[in-house]
Amino acid sequence: MNRTRLVLTGLAVAAAIAMSGCDPQPKPEGTATSPSPAASSAAPTGGAATTATSTAANDAATVKACADIRKDIKDNATKVTEAEKIGPPAGHFAVSAQWAAGSVAILAHSIGANEAVTAASEKIQNEMMGLSDAYNKSAKAKPSKKALEAAIKELDTACSAG
Repeated sequence: MNRTRLVLTGLAVAAAIAMSGCDPQPKPEGTATSPSPAASSAAPTGGAATTATSTAANDAATVKACADIRKDIKDNATKVTEAEKIGPPAGHFAVSAQWAAGSVAILAHSIGANEAVTAASEKIQNEMMGLSDAYNKSAKAKPSKKALEAAIKELDTACSAG
């Protein structure tokens, strides 16, 4: 059991390393906040337009993270469905490994997002790892995905708020 968990964790780490080279790193904060002075000179009243412009500039990484995480969730669901078709006894290891890999992808794409999106993505990642553990323990596991669905709704809320 521990050996399997070690192997799955190793696969998840390998997936994270591989995926980290796929997307360019977010721009440094100095670049993201540079539009703020221009925005304040364009809207001398300093009202909502300034706040909206600076928020939009600061949240480019968050918008990208939300899009990437939503794509990761869809991709993972498809791959889990394919792995479930393998069936026991080997299929549950494939499902477990896919949940672990999916959780790493979520974690990797949340880097640079705002606090609300990062917190929601961490909940999704934790729920995915919980599902991975459940499938790893039993070939006949049918764990509930309600907590994962709730975490995904929380991400949707966090993404729409930003």
